[in-house]
Amino acid sequence: MNTRQNPGLGELLRYVNELVEQGAEDHYRAMSLSYRPRYTPVLRALHAGALTVTDITERTRLTQGAISQTVALLESDGLIARHALGDGRKSAIELTAAGRALVGKLERHWAATFAAIDRLEADIGYPFRRVLEAAAAALEREGFSARITAAQAALRQERQENPHGD
Repeated sequence: MNTRQNPGLGELLRYVNELVEQGAEDHYRAMSLSYRPRYTPVLRALHAGALTVTDITERTRLTQGAISQTVALLESDGLIARHALGDGRKSAIELTAAGRALVGKLERHWAATFAAIDRLEADIGYPFRRVLEAAAAALEREGFSARITAAQAALRQERQENPHGD
């Protein structure tokens, strides 16, 4: 008996993410780096000129909580340092010498990563990043919870209109 179910959206997204991160981790090990893939968006944003957690959040589309946790890890690994900005309410984040050296090593890897994404998109025949961006934009317009609620209402309406499944 085949009990396998069709995967849901969350399952597929997590699985694809696991496959991507595992492949990236394999390359970090081959580069002899002790590195967490979650560092990449933060380091890339800092390298591109972001100064605060808010700047990084705006550049990456990740949540402020996720960015703050990653910044704390980067700081504990000695890759970034924080210092107060003029008004004292926000901290500026900057790469340390170790962080700058790491980014220097990673720049070629990041270029290869984007080339690999291009090859993946060619292989699957879809502009995968654009599909994900469009999905994100649609979910920003109408959240998934609202979409589930609307689907439930439509299913209830359908059952009321056709109670015997005719």
